Amino acid sequence: MEIKEFYDYCREIASYGSAAALVEWDMRTKMPPKAASDRSIVAGKLGRTAFEMSTSPRMAAFVEYFNRPAVNKQLSDVDRRNVELETKRYRKISAIPAEKYEKFMVACSKGEYVWQEAKAKSDFAMFRPYLEEIVAYQKEFVEYYGYEQNRYDALLDDYEPSITTQDLKVIIDGLKSELVPFIRQLREQGTRPDTSCLTGTFDKAAQEQMSLDVLKTMTYDFEGGRIDETAHPFTTGIGFGDVRVTTHYYEHNIASALFSTMHEGGHALYEQGVSEAYRWMSIHRGASMGVHESQSRTWENLVGRSEAFWKYYYPRLQNRFPQFQNVALDDFYKAINVVEPSLIRIEADEVTYNLHIMLRFEMEEALINGRAQVAELPELWNAKVKEYLGIDVPDDAHGVLQDVHWASGLFGYFPSYMLGNLYAAQFFATARQEIPDLEEQIAAGNLGALREWQRSRIHQYGALYDPKDLVVRVTGKPLDYHYFMSEVKEKYSRIYGIVPPESK
Repeated sequence: MEIKEFYDYCREIASYGSAAALVEWDMRTKMPPKAASDRSIVAGKLGRTAFEMSTSPRMAAFVEYFNRPAVNKQLSDVDRRNVELETKRYRKISAIPAEKYEKFMVACSKGEYVWQEAKAKSDFAMFRPYLEEIVAYQKEFVEYYGYEQNRYDALLDDYEPSITTQDLKVIIDGLKSELVPFIRQLREQGTRPDTSCLTGTFDKAAQEQMSLDVLKTMTYDFEGGRIDETAHPFTTGIGFGDVRVTTHYYEHNIASALFSTMHEGGHALYEQGVSEAYRWMSIHRGASMGVHESQSRTWENLVGRSEAFWKYYYPRLQNRFPQFQNVALDDFYKAINVVEPSLIRIEADEVTYNLHIMLRFEMEEALINGRAQVAELPELWNAKVKEYLGIDVPDDAHGVLQDVHWASGLFGYFPSYMLGNLYAAQFFATARQEIPDLEEQIAAGNLGALREWQRSRIHQYGALYDPKDLVVRVTGKPLDYHYFMSEVKEKYSRIYGIVPPESK
């Protein structure tokens, strides 16, 4: 048995995944409404075919053979890692009956489409039966997978391998102890920036052109991708040379599309930067969703909301939107960095954002462990938003229905957003050390310097390394939330005019 046979088979499986990704992209961007029902069946068939191939006797034979000690030690590091990832996937999903997996895929496809309508109507009751079915499948799958300490660990492992529920609770406790008092200090002692310059009407066509220009500035390769509008922005890798970005435009909120475009562009740069030698391989993806999120948050916040970036880009914004002609750069910079508890996660500032993730994690973990029911979610959501952010939720669209993840069956995904913020701060601190003039490069519009650093240190390796190993390889230290706290304390203390508190 040759390793080439293994790769040929994996390539065949990946081709079905590529087709499924294209179907999903179409459903969320271009598909006419009447096609939803039949398209869900197509998505289910593609998912089932890939599932059956991944759990077939042939894959079982590959897993058995290439994990023999005498054979495995002869493999290259890349080959061994691909075998490791496929082995893990095989052992996990082969525990699920194929017909159940197909039904789950169909349920998610239908659920996602109904979610869009339910969100538009702000009607959780419309979506509830679909979500109940999806959650039931997830809980059943956890029992098939098995777990050691917490049921949620089995789902978390799909997105952030080697991180456990207990690890998250430790991180959250540490973050809370510094983040909550700092937010209170900003609110009580600081001077809130004037955000009036961000209000008004911003032409949608001009915003579309701005999104194109921002992505070009970020060095996104349009020969290998495109940008479209959707209800909930996302990035999807259809395959090598096809990484697509989406965003959403609001006529009365220019910041939303601007920063969601930079966020999704960060994801896309990661996908576009993975070594071509890994195409169709298991490692041709990010190290984890947390590491992936670190790249998007870097471009959205550490670059996109930085003073250096706007020294370069602000004149371009002013030329496209004349209402900013009489707004000083410093006023605009402070306005886009206001810290204010908000209802919508994707529009949250970088200081309060992690609180959104904490409440979602707690609700997911309770659902999977049976301490909460789907019917209770709106009430639980509203209560936690009040507890964490101190604001009232006016309706389901601005509350429990705002994210697509549960409709897509992505339980265990949300913690990656918080971890991404932490990875991003630690990676960026290292980039600053290794590129001493990084701020000057950004201010001059040379964003390629940062992109090349990311590509050489992170992107090109794809999933060759686990996230815990990768962060040590890049920064020399394990993940440490204090990098994030140091970043936001230093930046926002200056913006709000307060003395920065000491880190613990």
